[in-house]
Amino acid sequence: MVRSIPKPGRPVRGSRTGRPLMAAFDLLGRRWALRILWELRDGPVGFRELQERCEGMSSSVLRDRLGELSEAGLVGKSADGRNELSQRGSELGAAIAPLDAWARRWARSLAAHPDSGAG
Repeated sequence: MVRSIPKPGRPVRGSRTGRPLMAAFDLLGRRWALRILWELRDGPVGFRELQERCEGMSSSVLRDRLGELSEAGLVGKSADGRNELSQRGSELGAAIAPLDAWARRWARSLAAHPDSGAG
């Protein structure tokens, strides 16, 4: 069963007023949501292949998350029935790309100076 998705203007985790950013954080903070979106960034993917890419995810969780992301307007179906990002989902991918670049720089800095990251 698909839970009601977080929506701006309605109470969500972290915001009684449902500020848009907090609604987005609530939706994207659900387990596997960002991973699914990330795996769809290069084009349509079938259900089984998507589940394989998200190693360890059960089919019921994948079905639930795809339903939520679809209801949120981020994921849809391609002409051949595979899962794909919608226009809005692609826009989100472009917004996440700088975070990916930052994470890669962070990983390199930790690898170069392994003892400086903990404190």
